[in-house]
Amino acid sequence: MAIGAHSDDIEIGAGGTLLKLIEDIPELEVYWAVFSAPGERVKEAYDSAKEYLRPLKNPAIKIADFQESYFPSEWTNIKLYLEEIKKEFEPDLVFTHYREDRHQDHRVLSDLAWNAFRNHLILEYEILKYDGDLGVPNVFFPLPERITDRKIELLLKHFKSQATSKHWFSSSSFSALHRIRGLECVSESGNAEAFYVRKIALGSGNEFRGRGLGISYPDDYVHL
Repeated sequence: MAIGAHSDDIEIGAGGTLLKLIEDIPELEVYWAVFSAPGERVKEAYDSAKEYLRPLKNPAIKIADFQESYFPSEWTNIKLYLEEIKKEFEPDLVFTHYREDRHQDHRVLSDLAWNAFRNHLILEYEILKYDGDLGVPNVFFPLPERITDRKIELLLKHFKSQATSKHWFSSSSFSALHRIRGLECVSESGNAEAFYVRKIALGSGNEFRGRGLGISYPDDYVHL
């Protein structure tokens, strides 16, 4: 399950990791949910998700129309929407926003993802922005340079509205963060994406079906 508040969030925060998982696990099932994509950003969101997920057989892409920048006032409706998604798809792994992200829409989705998917492995991703809210991640996914190059290529290809309106939306910015996170985990390529994990149980129980990851969690594990 990949959850993003806005049309480019999933790609920025976890795009490289998703590209690598899709490459490594041909039978991977992905549910891609974007909660706000006003105007031209709807097409950008669909086109990007389709290209990312093209190698997979039956990916699900859902683009909602919650009001951008007003997610706190839409709390109830977003919660109900997530509960409906949960009826359609039972994920092994959930990507969502970092809980300390300074963007209010991002924080709402992070909190509600934890509320909806209480027995799941959740990786919280990070997004560069003016606010300077990057933290100290505790999970790293080393990535080959060809994957980070492809991630950046797709970002600049599909999100032209952002590239022209956000001073930080650039190849050099994304590459810099990849390099910093790669340094922190001694990535062989020098590149990585990083995530924040609040809780994780290792070593027993049901094997995580994403067989390239080697992560497991027990049947009775519940987030409290």
